[in-house]
Amino acid sequence: MAFPSARLDQVLDRFDQVEARLGAAEGGAEIVALSKEHAELKPVAEAVRELRRKQTEARELGQMIAELPPGDEMAAMAKQELAAIEDGLPDLERKVQLMLLPKDKDDDASVVLEVRAGTGGEEAALFAGELFRMYQRYASLQGWRFEVDSVSDSDLGGVKEAIASISGDGVFGRLKFESGVHRVQRVPATESGGRVHTSAATVAVLPQPEEVDIVIDEKDLRFDVFRASGPGGQSVNTTDSAVRVTHIPTGLAVAQQGEKSQHKNKAAAMKLLRTRLYDMERSKVDAARAADRKGQVGSGDRSERIRTYNFPQGRLTDHRINLTLYNLPAIVEGSELDEVVSALIAEDEARRLASLSEG
Repeated sequence: MAFPSARLDQVLDRFDQVEARLGAAEGGAEIVALSKEHAELKPVAEAVRELRRKQTEARELGQMIAELPPGDEMAAMAKQELAAIEDGLPDLERKVQLMLLPKDKDDDASVVLEVRAGTGGEEAALFAGELFRMYQRYASLQGWRFEVDSVSDSDLGGVKEAIASISGDGVFGRLKFESGVHRVQRVPATESGGRVHTSAATVAVLPQPEEVDIVIDEKDLRFDVFRASGPGGQSVNTTDSAVRVTHIPTGLAVAQQGEKSQHKNKAAAMKLLRTRLYDMERSKVDAARAADRKGQVGSGDRSERIRTYNFPQGRLTDHRINLTLYNLPAIVEGSELDEVVSALIAEDEARRLASLSEG
């Protein structure tokens, strides 16, 4: 489907307005807001102008061919040029369509990644640790910054829970479909009979809000300090440096003990609390639009089983888009995870384009 010409005019008019206002703006806040909108609109405006230019060239070549006598050398050349333009137009039109789709305002946000062991005991904890390292390596390959906020280790080297902050360009937009239940099927190292076991881990990808996105009143907070501890309750700190923050209106509580400094743990806890409160607000909006979201790739339900990692067969299956790949070791290493991520994004874009054309 092609967007109406009026919609393309609207984009170009808005870009010209922003550019003109940017040159005359004086206030710092206005300059920041206009600069952000200008950066977002510029590639769209350039793509629209390129599409318009190619469409105009195609019309002019068509008129030239119609006016020239059959067999004319100029007509033959024009036909070749027209064919080349027409071959490229569908891709250019799709590019513009994708750019004009409604955008999740959090797509460019940094994220808090939370990985937790689910059903399966120690094997689930080992798998959760592998998933956490998979995202760490993937973030490195993408050029993102990956900071470990806290890790709760299991007895055999896995993780009960691991939390990290990932920052960079478009992090949430690429990782938002990773939230859900990840299931693993393999023979545990502790299994002497060679039987395949099934266990699971949960992944949550939460966009980090800007300061203005969510405001927390100090009087709504309760701070508790306690002594940090390691696996099995073993003390790893002789001072009360760990911090728990409770948001009284919602009852939401978060704790941080990754740093030796109480001040740093408090800052980390506040960042995590702000992120989870923002995620609660996003979830309310998602629930209100539940009927509209059923056809989309990400339902937002973190209890949904989204993916199976079958190690005996070297197979990964994403159940939402019926994607099956047989390069599991490379995916878990992070080097081929982008193939899965890109497939999910492409499917989401295709469904939203289809929905737009039906509407």
